[in-house]
Amino acid sequence: MSLYDDAVLVLKGYEGQEELRQAYLDHLAAHPDGMWTACEDGHITASALVIDPARGRVLLTLHKKMRKWLQMGGHCEPQDTSLQAAALREATEESGVAGLTLLPGGPVRLDRHATPCAWHLDVQYAAVAPAGAVEAISDESLDLRWFAYDEVATVADESVVRLLEATRARL
Repeated sequence: MSLYDDAVLVLKGYEGQEELRQAYLDHLAAHPDGMWTACEDGHITASALVIDPARGRVLLTLHKKMRKWLQMGGHCEPQDTSLQAAALREATEESGVAGLTLLPGGPVRLDRHATPCAWHLDVQYAAVAPAGAVEAISDESLDLRWFAYDEVATVADESVVRLLEATRARL
């Protein structure tokens, strides 16, 4: 199955945010290249909030280009076999944490936002860090830091706060 086909199936199966979910599906129907950075009208991206439920904290990256505290994530790549695989790859690459596992049940949220390259139609997952996880900053980050749940709203924007809320509701 292609990444495009996987994305359509994932979105069709996603429950919630009906209007936004349909906008993602409409985008893909109108743009066969809608998974890729080359699609200037916007493209599907995959992200994951790295969470440590045992210690009540999340790992955020101070994104080099966006200059904001965000969850790990980014563009899909040709080797990604699914949106889940893309989200897990991005989370692992950007956090440096080995052994991340995605929360079951598929995406936690959808979030559409403008970026310097195009609109990102982000499919957001949550990744649980293993006990004793050690992070390592990537070249895409200015900083990488754990934040207690109640600190997130003081450093990150509403989209990250909503992602944390949805993730905590699923735990």
